Amino acid sequence: MAEGSSNLMPIVSKIFCSPSLTTLVVRRRPHVINGGGFVVSDCNQKVAFSVDGCGMLGTKGELVVRDCDGSLILLIQKKGGIIQAISTCSQWNGYTMNYEGAKDKVFSLSDSKPFFALRRSTKIYIEPKRMNKDYYFEVIGSFPHRNCSIVTPNGIVAAQVGLKEMNGSKDLYSLVVQPGFDQAFVVGVIAILDYLNGESTSC
Repeated sequence: MAEGSSNLMPIVSKIFCSPSLTTLVVRRRPHVINGGGFVVSDCNQKVAFSVDGCGMLGTKGELVVRDCDGSLILLIQKKGGIIQAISTCSQWNGYTMNYEGAKDKVFSLSDSKPFFALRRSTKIYIEPKRMNKDYYFEVIGSFPHRNCSIVTPNGIVAAQVGLKEMNGSKDLYSLVVQPGFDQAFVVGVIAILDYLNGESTSC
């Protein structure tokens, strides 16, 4: 995606879209000290986002993404119910919150259950779907191995997860977001992947 404000793709908010490449660092918080979740820092080691999961919220299947000031910018909830229980896919919905506390759905993530699929498929659909029902993001690669990308249907990479050089620890990894893509949305997707793989946001 070329640089320039006309190429920004806000999903949570345009304030989280940068016209230039952004490299972030994700650090997992230990459950026993801080209740789990993780913190996302920028290149100046300043907190850009933080994610609270089950250990902090006390609720399974719920995640919260906060900005640098600690304000809630994204609420993520796993879809429940009998139909979801027998479905071959688990679904998560991401919501922004207005000043009155009402939820506005901005994306949904569908993840095939490993028992039913030879290859795990994780797709993220942007709301409202009527804007472009064929447009979605897909997670390619392995999040547990810190080697995956979030890509569009035509192969454009929106963000990449990788291990930090000279580190090797899965508790500290890099998140590179390409120009124009919504960093808060990307962090929300990473939060769900973390939960799905039983990591710092789960309990």
